Amino acid sequence: MRDWTLPLVEPGRPEITLAGWGHSRFGKLTDQSLEQLIISVTRQALESAQITAQDVDEIVLGHYNAGLVPLAFPSSLVLQADDDLRFVPATRVENACATGSAAVHQAVRSLLAGTARTVLVVGVEKMTDAPASVGRALLGADYDLAGQESGVGFAGLFAEIAKAYFERYGDVSDAMAKIAAKNHRNGMDNPYAHLRRDLGYEFCATVSADNPLVAAPLRRTDCSPVSDGAAALVLTTATAVDAARPRVRLRGIGQANDFLPTSRRDPVAFAGARAAWSRALSSAGVGVDDLDLVELHDCFTIAELLLYEVIGLTEQGKGAQAIEEGWVYRDGKLPVNPSGGLKAKGHPIGATGVSQHVLAAMQLSGTAGDMQIPGAGLAGVFNMGGVGVANYASVLERVD
Repeated sequence: MRDWTLPLVEPGRPEITLAGWGHSRFGKLTDQSLEQLIISVTRQALESAQITAQDVDEIVLGHYNAGLVPLAFPSSLVLQADDDLRFVPATRVENACATGSAAVHQAVRSLLAGTARTVLVVGVEKMTDAPASVGRALLGADYDLAGQESGVGFAGLFAEIAKAYFERYGDVSDAMAKIAAKNHRNGMDNPYAHLRRDLGYEFCATVSADNPLVAAPLRRTDCSPVSDGAAALVLTTATAVDAARPRVRLRGIGQANDFLPTSRRDPVAFAGARAAWSRALSSAGVGVDDLDLVELHDCFTIAELLLYEVIGLTEQGKGAQAIEEGWVYRDGKLPVNPSGGLKAKGHPIGATGVSQHVLAAMQLSGTAGDMQIPGAGLAGVFNMGGVGVANYASVLERVD
């Protein structure tokens, strides 16, 4: 296999700066259309980067859709934010729940190729007013269940992962409840979060009328919500213009795809995720112990627990240790999802990966408000599509 590791920070290679960003509130946004969300975060990002629409060389829009909204050709909706964006190349990309990071990485490739100096990335999804079943739309990303009706959607797939993990390593339901409680508490400090409620461990650990089993052993509190939302990011190799805040640069990236049929993968190994994460750390020239925080893909609490193992916090089969020993809390050795993660912040498919990069950049620039991890200088981002099929990782760095 070829070595796809690419050092991003080295002599002669232009540095890629996260120059500005925009972020909507996530949730059931009945008062905002897909177009309105795109326009709002685009204008925020341009203003944040202190650039005009004339400075944008390329646009990449991340939008999953899969029938969630009737309009299947939204790339030029970004142009609605400013007439000066007319004739700027705009492309829609999609890679299941990793769509947002796919858009970010596509922008990075254009910058590295030198075909653009400044790229506007927008991620967006409207899920709560879908004309068809959300579960059916999401199952379009699964090899075996695509096209079928399901009352539980991807929760059923991750429930099977949880069962396989329990059988191999023991029941970790208690650790999953602690993860849910952690992320809900973190979400309280995130003004963009869909669920801003501190539910507490006891509620998350108990099956009840208010917290029923969705797909055993997953409780409602183990599952991320169905959300609307958008986020935008300006990536550039041009000289940064905002001296009022620390500069944030992209230090490393990694991507890896695994087989689509689940029968060809160990359900609890997340081997593609490991490959992407390893490539990103190698690209950045850092180890997990160098990171100050991670925003990772906790679509379900079992996913976050498995990803503790993937990113190297624990050995395989011992992911529960990271939450039980407090390593992943805001005051732990590696805070995970200080934003509340997908679990509390929400998971509007196309927006998620862009949002993760934006929130990590806010941490590194010292502009994360009540979410702020003091002194954060290096952050990891991990976003996946399907059940560990499309995997993207990034390392971001503050440059004082």
